Order: sequence, then structure tokens, then C-alpha cells
Amino acid sequence: MGYKPSPRPVFDKPTHIPYAAVTRHLWGEEDAGLVDDWIYASTDKIHQLVFGLQPGGFFKHTDAFRTIFGADEVLYVLTGTFGLANPQTGEMQVAKAGEALFFRKDTWHHGFNLGDEPVRVLEYFSPPPSQGTSGPYARTKELISENRYLQDKWIGRFPMEDAAERAGRTIHPMGDTDLLWSLDRETQGAYTGFYCATEHLTVGRTSILTGKRTGMETHAGDESIYVLSGSLNIHVPDAEGQVWFELNARDGFYIPAGYRHQYYNMGQGKAEFVFGVAPGEQGGFGTAPVRQMPE
Repeated sequence: MGYKPSPRPVFDKPTHIPYAAVTRHLWGEEDAGLVDDWIYASTDKIHQLVFGLQPGGFFKHTDAFRTIFGADEVLYVLTGTFGLANPQTGEMQVAKAGEALFFRKDTWHHGFNLGDEPVRVLEYFSPPPSQGTSGPYARTKELISENRYLQDKWIGRFPMEDAAERAGRTIHPMGDTDLLWSLDRETQGAYTGFYCATEHLTVGRTSILTGKRTGMETHAGDESIYVLSGSLNIHVPDAEGQVWFELNARDGFYIPAGYRHQYYNMGQGKAEFVFGVAPGEQGGFGTAPVRQMPE
């Protein structure tokens, strides 16, 4: 099938996005792999989706579908074993459920399901496709004619490689020990690990203990979340109409820039969610001035 832009669900107010209502899309071509997409939000600031690969599934690039974009990306593995390669350099990384991969703009990438169960990956992407950073941007890049899946230069000297050279890798695997951790300074009832905090995109995973909440926060960018586990309530006091929301696993939520919001765990067991904020936070996470709301 020929190239078609992905759907772009846009919201103009704080919005609950139940899993059953998420926009579905099929991406790719038969010879380069077909990918299931569940697109949660795609505004002028942030793009959030979940994509799926069946066992044995993969995506590569073709002339029409060039997998190199003008955006920072975080790929958080929800289920399965996911391999991500840079076919230009031969770099290959593998992530399992609960782990993530981060790369910056201008990184070619191919994805592979390396296990026996379906792969599901939560993806954050900014600047988003609405800014011309996906298909139109990719078509400006020279097409790769040979795919590489091994960095041959390390053979014969691995793992004694030079640390500075290894630091120059383009795909960064992110497990719990690689994250930048913080404890909610107001409540001490929630903690967050950051996968990235660039000028374009901030992505993290927040855990809220049973019966606890976060402090009130606001961001200069749009925020979009995905609930991993537990029952999560969100209070958005500046919203018009409904200000209290209840979310379950696989649900999403969108919060435009400037809206105060607070997360609560009213259930049993830990409530956990992944969030993306774009553009990235500057001068401290969650400290942006509150926008003056209309009367």
C-alpha cells in the first residue's frame, strides 16, 4: 500500500482517552513490514501512540516509508522482546517489557519482534508529525541501500572498546538503573524515573503508592500519558466542566500546556503511568508558570 499520513487525534482541553476509543491505524508496506498503531494523541506539540508487531514481525524502510525522522523518540516496551537497529551504523539494541530505547532526530531505525509473543511498544515523538518531522522530513534524506545489523568494528576488541566511542551510540537502552530518579517533594508518595529530558521531549514513568497523590503541577508543554497499571485519578481544577477523571490500564489522558493537574491513587496497589511532555521542560520539571484561564 502507498504512503498515507497517520491520523492525528487532536484535543483542545483536558481529555480522557479510553483504550476502546483510541484511533487505530495500519502503517507500512508488505515487503517492509506492517505495523499496528493505536494513536492516542497527535497535537502540534506531541505525538503518542502504541505500535504492535506480531511474532516474527518487523518493520524496515522502503522508498515510500523512510524510517528516519526529525524528532526525539522514546520507545517503552509494554510486552514482548523488541529489537531496534540503526541499519546505517549496524548498531543493535534489545529491550524487554519495562525497558525503553531513546534516540534523537536523524537516526535510521528498524524494529523486530524477537520473541514468541506479540510486541507492544509505547512511543513518544516530538517535534510531532504535524510539524513536518515524519514523512515529509524523511523524504529529504538519502535512501540507505544496504542494511547493517552488526557493528563490525568492535569484533576482536569487545568489550574492551573505548568508552568515549561507545558513548557515541545513537540508540540508548534504558532500564531502571539508567533513569534519572526523583521523589515527589511535596507528598513523598510518588516517584518518577526520567527516560529523557531534552529541549524537544521529556518522558518519564511515575509510580504512586497506595492511597497517595502527587503534588499539583503544570507544564509549559502539552502532556500525554498512558496508564500501565492500577487505577489512576486525575484532578484538573482549571478544566471547564468535568475536573475529576478515573483511568484504568491502557487508558490515556491529554493535558494542554498550562493546566494545573494532580494525580491520585485511590485504589489498592501501586498506580503507574508513563508520560510525555513536549516541548521539553526548561528550568525544572513541573515548575512552569500557570496559564491564566478564561473566566
